[in-house]
Amino acid sequence: MDEDAASAPDADANCSWLNRTVLGVGVTSALGDLAYETGTVLLPGFLATIGASAAALGAIEGIADATSSFVKLGSGYLSDRLGHRKPLVLLGYALTPIGQACFALAQGVWLVLIGRVVGWFGRGIRGPLRDAILAEAITPATRGRAFGFHRAADTVGAVVGPLVGVGLLALLQDHLGFAGATPYRWVFWLTLIPGALSVFSFAWFVRDTRRPASPALRFWGTLRSFPAHYRRFLAGVGLFGLGDFAPTLLILAATTQFSPAYGLAHAAQLAGLLYVLRNVVSSFASFPVGALADRLGHRRMLVGGYALGVLVALGVAAAFAFSLDGVLFWALLFIGAGVVVAFQDALEATTTAEMIPAKVRGTAFGLLGSVNGVGDLVSSVLVGALWTGISPEIGFGYAAVAMALGALALARQEGDAATA
Repeated sequence: MDEDAASAPDADANCSWLNRTVLGVGVTSALGDLAYETGTVLLPGFLATIGASAAALGAIEGIADATSSFVKLGSGYLSDRLGHRKPLVLLGYALTPIGQACFALAQGVWLVLIGRVVGWFGRGIRGPLRDAILAEAITPATRGRAFGFHRAADTVGAVVGPLVGVGLLALLQDHLGFAGATPYRWVFWLTLIPGALSVFSFAWFVRDTRRPASPALRFWGTLRSFPAHYRRFLAGVGLFGLGDFAPTLLILAATTQFSPAYGLAHAAQLAGLLYVLRNVVSSFASFPVGALADRLGHRRMLVGGYALGVLVALGVAAAFAFSLDGVLFWALLFIGAGVVVAFQDALEATTTAEMIPAKVRGTAFGLLGSVNGVGDLVSSVLVGALWTGISPEIGFGYAAVAMALGALALARQEGDAATA
């Protein structure tokens, strides 16, 4: 593909990067994550109350990630072919509350799995198409700021959601006297409210640039047309993803370490608050990371984010190896994880937008999501299985090695580009 085509402006150079579509996408993502993250922070504790293991949690997250990854690729290609994306994004947001309702009804792991798959099916539909709409609403010179703003707004929901979840859980358990899985179910039902509001927000605020349909666009031909440097970039992303375990496993790890001192219920609440801290850090870090990347280079900054991910995984492994249950130590791990998320979510997308022209960018974002999803499947299943079958040290140690390989691959590509 032609480099000039890949870098051609998608929006009027005179328009503000903080426009109606950017704001609308941010509000919608905040509401969607409020619904999703309220359930996510409580899911490990809920599974513990119904007798599920770390391996079951890893399998649930991995299967859901795999579903999302394949849907992302298909939805991105379909949107490029049809020439418009908004209806598919609306469908994706509508599926999240349906998945949360499955959690509320679940008596065992199977309905939890179905709910997670439904929710991540929706995330798979909407993610790459939302990113493509966002990329076309701004100029290349402001992509880092716009995507950083979106990730910051998105993470506001990810901050408020766990706070609401932990607060409601404490209210239902301590003051209203509900026990076992009942308080978790009530919270899951309440997440349907912000989930529905996210659908209305996207429908009202966001403007999708209509383009001519491309019925002649062929799936495999489009994938083959992507430039070699983009395929090498995806290889590095994929290697890192093989160790990028689900955040619910980090929550479960903290809960496990805290339980002897605080008891299961309070350990789950404390781990949930640390997850909130992770999301707060991610929210505050997203815009500065994106803005700095506009100056220093997006891929170069991403290498640093990957290296920090290695340190976080090593820290979790060390916590189990040396029985580290200090709140401050775990807070540092969650803070590091939040910074890593800010780097990943903002810069993987902007690097893709730099390399791929607008007419097939939906497919490219879908392919990026698919690579991440396959990596998440392998990492979540393997870390959970190694944790249960051998030891948590081995599980998180494996994650650190895989992440390190991804960081090295991306650093080598950046070095080759610098000397070219």
